[in-house]
Amino acid sequence: MRKRRWRAVLVLRKFLTCAICVITMTALLSVHVQVFSSSRAPDLPDPYKLPTTTTQLDVNKYSRLGIEQEQSWSREQTPPHLSKPPLPSHKLDGARGNLDSKLWKPPANRDYWPCVEPGPNYTSPGESEGYLLVHTNGGLNQMRAGICDMVAVARIINATLVVPELDKRSFWQDTSNFSDVFDEDHFINALASDVKVIKRLPKEMSSVSKIVKHFRSWSGMDYYEGEIASMWEDYQVIRAAKSDSRLANNNLPPDIQKLRCRACYQALRFAPRIEEMGKMLVERMRLYGPYIALHLRYEKDMLAFSGCTHGLSSAEADELKKIREETAYWKVKQIDSREQRSKGYCPLIPKEVAMFLTALGYPSNTPIYIAAGEIYGGDSHMVDLQSRYPILMSKEKLASAEELEPFTNHASQMAALDYIVSIESDVFIPSYSGNMARAVEGHRRFLGHRKTISPDRKQLVRLFDKIERGKLKEGESLSKNIIEIHKRRQGSPRRRKGPISGTKGMDRFRSEEAFYVNPLPDCLCQRHSPNLNISLVIK
Repeated sequence: MRKRRWRAVLVLRKFLTCAICVITMTALLSVHVQVFSSSRAPDLPDPYKLPTTTTQLDVNKYSRLGIEQEQSWSREQTPPHLSKPPLPSHKLDGARGNLDSKLWKPPANRDYWPCVEPGPNYTSPGESEGYLLVHTNGGLNQMRAGICDMVAVARIINATLVVPELDKRSFWQDTSNFSDVFDEDHFINALASDVKVIKRLPKEMSSVSKIVKHFRSWSGMDYYEGEIASMWEDYQVIRAAKSDSRLANNNLPPDIQKLRCRACYQALRFAPRIEEMGKMLVERMRLYGPYIALHLRYEKDMLAFSGCTHGLSSAEADELKKIREETAYWKVKQIDSREQRSKGYCPLIPKEVAMFLTALGYPSNTPIYIAAGEIYGGDSHMVDLQSRYPILMSKEKLASAEELEPFTNHASQMAALDYIVSIESDVFIPSYSGNMARAVEGHRRFLGHRKTISPDRKQLVRLFDKIERGKLKEGESLSKNIIEIHKRRQGSPRRRKGPISGTKGMDRFRSEEAFYVNPLPDCLCQRHSPNLNISLVIK
């Protein structure tokens, strides 16, 4: 009897010992496996997310993915079209481990949320006075801003808006129509309560009196309600010859400002095939871990237009000068490159971007998406950036030629793909404050003040020139200096900047911060603010 009891005790002991071992191993494994979270600001209500189907990799989702997903990523086969395989998850520990650090953490959004619903006295569009035709001008993001402004103008002058015509005559010679780039039906339906929008001018209007008008830049309500609206007495169709910067940034009624935001961030979404491709690029980029989207504005058109030739050969500088001289609608022909650069008017060159990222503290295994067209000079100008940051990706590296073929010969559609990947990045850094940089910054502010680092090019150039002359070395001192300079340039909430003191006339308007760069205070309210529409309170 005693022997039987003794055997039972031994069996129980062995069982308890095994159980303890299993629990201990499980605990050790759960500590060893790193489950990382996104640096995103809290999710916004569905209408205010980026109008694509891009996967939102937030904290809760990663928590649910758990160990099984981590292991499946490390087993995943390399897509055949990638230039080099995604690094297995354990090799990305460096980038992932920094996710909770200051490198990836977004600025505090101070409880600001979209508040774009119209006021209680806002009415549906009444009987139209006539038709507004719009010829947009510039690249994708210049056209986007112009389209949204023309929606507001149509509301002000009580016009039926004909779906705008995209610019086909600019430097890029893109033949895309509105429906090739944007979701036309969604655009029309989303604005139904604001402005009547139709796809084309009715045939019976082809012979009626029309006028082509260059709307005055940065104009307010008085101009449109007076001079432009009075044209309905003589004309049934008004054609806006240009769309860029035709509406004032400030001092417009709240309902007009909110309409601009609804047009930009709700109605004007990309065509479904662009959204789908953009989603795929984001998902493939995510295989590398949290990433920086770098808008590297170092394409031929930008350098030719700005006259910036630092780091280029004399032959390259001559080529750019010839392009500038032969492009009729670029008014300024003689440009002093050194003066431009010293004032901060030139984009950072790839080598300077590499030094900038290193000084900020981003490690060499940081995944970087290059949001840009063809880099001028190709690989020869990318050597310094590539050597410091080898995980340099682009849409051409993330997708096959076959996948990109429908978009390849259309600059606006290719730019739209870069826009989507930039909006969804953990950090966005532009090398120059051009139209795309400003549009992406504003959109990221609207979506919860996602981290956007705006380089102070004027101060950086001074530091980099000292390095070039041997008067300064890269290292801790430079790093502290650059970090301090950019402490308040990371996309945190602030009111839109007004004009520079002392400026007058058009220069005064030109010196203002553009509406779509920062939609605060017009379209962003703090949750405890009485101006915040109750339907937008996050539950």
